[in-house]
Amino acid sequence: MRRRYALFRIGLFFSLLTTTLWLVPWAQAQPETLTIAAANSLKEALRKVLPLFEAEHREINVRVIYGPSQTLRNQIEQGAPVDLFLPSLFEEIDQLDKKGLVIQGTTRAYAGTSLVLITGTALPAPVGSIHDLETVPVRRIAVGDPKTSSVGKVAAQFLKHSNLELRLKSRYVFGEHSRAVLDLVAKGEAEIGVVYRTDAVSNAKVRILDTAPVESHTPVRYGVAAVWTSKNISKAGDFIEFLLAPQTQTLLQEYGFDRVSPDVGLAHQPGVKP
Repeated sequence: MRRRYALFRIGLFFSLLTTTLWLVPWAQAQPETLTIAAANSLKEALRKVLPLFEAEHREINVRVIYGPSQTLRNQIEQGAPVDLFLPSLFEEIDQLDKKGLVIQGTTRAYAGTSLVLITGTALPAPVGSIHDLETVPVRRIAVGDPKTSSVGKVAAQFLKHSNLELRLKSRYVFGEHSRAVLDLVAKGEAEIGVVYRTDAVSNAKVRILDTAPVESHTPVRYGVAAVWTSKNISKAGDFIEFLLAPQTQTLLQEYGFDRVSPDVGLAHQPGVKP
């Protein structure tokens, strides 16, 4: 009888031990989700950057929603469940901030880029520079739609400043966002296009012809901020810190990004890693 009882206790012990070992790792293995709303022009770079971040922060699972910056901003304003906003123009964050929809102390500039004139490599346009657009006939020029994309707004500024708007306006072919503009040129549906350098450098089907003068448009700065719908501000701060790290900055340069000063009036807030 005593032997049976002893065996029963031993069996119960190992049963409880096995159950405990099964449940504890299961509970610990559930990563927290960090949701990022990012501009389409960031897609290639983030495909490289995000796995490195997740390797350093195994407790975090990153989910990315890509789209035109203005569309993403509108969705955030309407309450989309997003932790971080990464538009392709800092102005989009400023607009959220004016409405009190940005978590104070989380806004940073982490990169910049240029506006460039491109053509396809298969059937290149007979254009060598921006000045050629004043005399060389071009049938179609792909630009972003200013109503839906940041690159469209910046391109419109450049074309107006360069006195090319009246000459070329009837030849515009609009793309919803920068990647759509790039595709129009790559597929030969437009002879030239105006995109961010970050889109053009990694695409073998297009060639950069010229760079728009800095004074011709709003500086293209990429910013990041945690927004009002964030459920995980601390983890959002980890990602912001990662974006500003030297190794990440070096990687971004490979995708056509430029370094910029991160100082945009960020005030340190409890629970946030700037």
